[in-house]
Amino acid sequence: MSLSSDQLVDRRRLQRRVSFWRVAAFLALAVAVVVVGWRLSGRGGPGTLVPHIARLSIDGVITGDRETIKLIHDIEVSNASAMIVSIESPGGTTTGAERLYDAIRRVAAKKPTVAVVRGLAASGGYIAAIGADHIVAQGNSLVGSIGVLFQFPNVSVALDKIGVKVETIKSSPLKASPNGFEPTTPAAQAAMAALVTDSYDWFKALVKARRAMSDQDLAVVSDGRVFTGRQGVGLHLVDGLGEEREAIAYLESRGVTKGLPVRDWKKTAGLGGLTLFSMASGAASAMGLTGLAGVIDQGSKAAEIHALDGLLAVWQIQDD
Repeated sequence: MSLSSDQLVDRRRLQRRVSFWRVAAFLALAVAVVVVGWRLSGRGGPGTLVPHIARLSIDGVITGDRETIKLIHDIEVSNASAMIVSIESPGGTTTGAERLYDAIRRVAAKKPTVAVVRGLAASGGYIAAIGADHIVAQGNSLVGSIGVLFQFPNVSVALDKIGVKVETIKSSPLKASPNGFEPTTPAAQAAMAALVTDSYDWFKALVKARRAMSDQDLAVVSDGRVFTGRQGVGLHLVDGLGEEREAIAYLESRGVTKGLPVRDWKKTAGLGGLTLFSMASGAASAMGLTGLAGVIDQGSKAAEIHALDGLLAVWQIQDD
């Protein structure tokens, strides 16, 4: 039976359509297999099916941003059997540290949680650490810096010298005080000191309760100093020396299944997090200028700390 030219064209069109849908179905199946495998491997966020130990990294300045708090909540409701909080932070804002601490405590209420101090868990970084059930640090890690500060630049003397005066009309003497355009009055200093004292008392009470310290023990460690991990063990700031291996051993002593994989939980990457500093550092690294990249990174951290507003729980090495 011979086919007309029109019938041949229609048949070829039908064959092309069938081939298209076969390819589309194959691609859909492949995507489904990849997604299921991704979730089964323990990298699928809160929908993860396989039990694992979640690793949460707290790096740099702490602000208590929404993405980090949401990430911790996702770990809380996930199938993760436990959480490791890996810390490398000088601290940040007191409110940010409080939000981070509360989020970690909510996870710890449901599953064993341990903090690992990589190099530094100071001030707000230490607040994050005591949110965990157990703290492990390397011998030369730095911990502590229990204290609060409020700082701002005052350029009133410089303005006087160049003949500039900033006029301010306000409803009461302490409104918008202190500010950097006028000498700080004793009343403004007292008001800010009261804020610092209140947050400092909160910080100390948190450490005392979480680390089961006496008033005498607390007095030794709450003068703003940092301590090494070795010192921290004797001062009850740290539970033991070690790294992630020791942290996992602790979790297994809490009933976590031996041999579970450790999976990194990270915020969604995007261009929004790129800064001039990070792009410059990346470019320097790409050109092999690792020393320059390190200097840029240090400058970025310093700029991030000095850009913070309000009360700070942060450890800083002051420049002379």
